[in-house]
Amino acid sequence: MKRIAIQPRAGWQAKLDALGFDWHTVPSPEDPAGTYWDESAYWRLTAEEVDRLEEATNELHTMCLAAADAAISRRLLPHFGFSPEAIALIEDSWRNRGEQPSLYGRFDLAFAGLDVGDGQPKMLEYNADTPTGLYEAAVVQWTWLEELFPDSDQFNSLHEGLVEVWRKVRMHLGDDVAVHLTCLMPHAEDEGTLRYVLDTALEAGLTAKMIALEEIGWSAPSDEPEAGEFTDLEDTVIKTLFKIVPWEWLLADEFGPRLARATMKREMTVIEPAWKMIVANKAILALLWEMYPDHPYLLPAYMDRSQFAAGSKVVAKPLLGREGANISIAELGEGGAVVGAPIANMDGKYGDEGYVYQALTPLAAATDAQGRSHNAVIGSWVIDGVSRGIGIREDTGLITHNRSRFVPHLFEAEG
Repeated sequence: MKRIAIQPRAGWQAKLDALGFDWHTVPSPEDPAGTYWDESAYWRLTAEEVDRLEEATNELHTMCLAAADAAISRRLLPHFGFSPEAIALIEDSWRNRGEQPSLYGRFDLAFAGLDVGDGQPKMLEYNADTPTGLYEAAVVQWTWLEELFPDSDQFNSLHEGLVEVWRKVRMHLGDDVAVHLTCLMPHAEDEGTLRYVLDTALEAGLTAKMIALEEIGWSAPSDEPEAGEFTDLEDTVIKTLFKIVPWEWLLADEFGPRLARATMKREMTVIEPAWKMIVANKAILALLWEMYPDHPYLLPAYMDRSQFAAGSKVVAKPLLGREGANISIAELGEGGAVVGAPIANMDGKYGDEGYVYQALTPLAAATDAQGRSHNAVIGSWVIDGVSRGIGIREDTGLITHNRSRFVPHLFEAEG
């Protein structure tokens, strides 16, 4: 796995705009240039490395399902920070998971190639509820490949997978059911992702429409708590809802209890289903390590950092954190005490829910001609339970966050 510097395409911004990729540049006070999509380089993998990533992703997904089942059967969900009301919803969702469609998820993996370390991908987390980076992984980097490297390949059958799973959803729900897709608006990235997911649903033959979360209403004939239905602006009853909003945010809303009741009474289907909250929670990392100690795709992880030996370098992750917020990396002394200042850390609004602690592992890294380091995390996508492709985010620091750059990739067989 190697990072190759190249010249960006002439007029690349206009080409991305034409694709509807309107968040390719996001200026901020910290980064006035605001480069999110970065085609000044690409990552080149071998076919063998792609095979390894695919195998690891499929096995990790299976392991996460087993861990979710164990979390419920062993009554561990309070340790994940879930309320009794959320636990009831999650348990109901898991018992009936065969009737609740699941579209996608994204593993974040550390992997520097077959010739680095033990040559195995390492799971950093599973973004199983509201993963981002889908459109750039499925479409934008594919168009880049077709224009610049038409004789090469890319680990990417995401679009085909999404259309296929939507067709299954259509067969399950019936042709007369419309899908509403929602996110918080305005939000360029989430709205762009939602537009793309909408396109794949329409291609699969579904009736579907976008709606802002704040535009979803509640229509009730009386003040009885169980009387009423969620509706859109045209007073159409919402029967199936695809969301890019975390379940815990929805449940914390004043209408959260009504959403939970509607879901449990089968009056509404929500995608992703509520059981995904288990595997999206960082506490799953500690449970996986307990269930599969020394597994080649896992890193040591505990709910109590004192279980690490003195001298260990450990990543502290909030259980419900997103986009790198409130992650910190530190060296530990005796009893899990932090030694000195953090090696790296990010601000944010998470952490009150608790932390899990995971061993630090090397990322794919490269140094450019200007001496800047580039550390890459591989987002490995699961569509309908199957590995379907990757997207790569990189940063000059050790923590990947919402401003980290998306860099395309390709692969070629050796020789």
